[in-house]
Amino acid sequence: MTALGTIGAFIGSNALSLLAALVVEAFLGYPDRLHRRIPHPVVWVGRLIDRLDKAWNRGSALMQRWSGIGTLLILIALPAAIGLALEFALTCWLGMALLIVIATTGLAQRSLYLHVREVLIPLKKGNVIQARKALSMIVGRDTDDLDEQAIAAAATESLAESFCDGIVAPAFWFLVAGLPGLFVFKAISTADSQIGHLDERYRHFGWAAARADDVMNFVPARIAGCLICVAAPGGWRIMLRDARKHLSPNAGWSEAAMAGALAVQMGGGATYEGGWIARQTLGDGRRPETADLTVALGIYIRACLLLWAMVGALIWVL
Repeated sequence: MTALGTIGAFIGSNALSLLAALVVEAFLGYPDRLHRRIPHPVVWVGRLIDRLDKAWNRGSALMQRWSGIGTLLILIALPAAIGLALEFALTCWLGMALLIVIATTGLAQRSLYLHVREVLIPLKKGNVIQARKALSMIVGRDTDDLDEQAIAAAATESLAESFCDGIVAPAFWFLVAGLPGLFVFKAISTADSQIGHLDERYRHFGWAAARADDVMNFVPARIAGCLICVAAPGGWRIMLRDARKHLSPNAGWSEAAMAGALAVQMGGGATYEGGWIARQTLGDGRRPETADLTVALGIYIRACLLLWAMVGALIWVL
């Protein structure tokens, strides 16, 4: 078999496992009863990052920068080693079934849908206080003073951005690198959310994690934006026009695509930990409202199904 054929066979095998994992995760997710007994793997990674932060994030700016690079190397080497060990061990049919179950822990189709729905339900009832509480679980911005429209806008933006971070990107890295790729991506993504900030504490220590997250999301972000555009006609023009306006090199693709699909304006400034961060707007027209969040969830479901179809097509081709 040629090298190209070997790569094709590897990706084809991963695609079959990925499709199974996507379907299983969509229906089962990571049940709360299981989480109470065995915390989600992301929790373990978060605890490791927290310990490294407390132990290493000190000294001069240069020392913090190198400590952050060391942290990143650990977050690459350790998950990759665990992923390789599991793939080496799980080879029989029962092992493959277990591998698929393990892979579901890196995907967030169901949990993202449920978290956004938890914002939508009280919004429809006019319960702004409960909607703020639910929103605080999925966004980093301050939510205490947000009104109904601002809550709907923030939830819509988070849904669009997390479609890449929580579904398309982990699926992409599992496809091209198996469990090691999936585990490394989730570790770096978690690190970015915890320490990849521009505040005084993490400006230098979190620099490496933030840059690594940008690199790993580069291709998936553009795939995610295209999937949203296919799921809801109208997003292409705004995505191509506005995606690069976002402060992130990647988040703008899915957010701009969703803004175009809904014919609304997203983005704009927001308050994070008491500090105002100026951001450009994406899209045209009015701001998202509660009804738009309902439509956005429908677009999200269709985009997830399109991802399934894309993976299925890879299986058929390879």
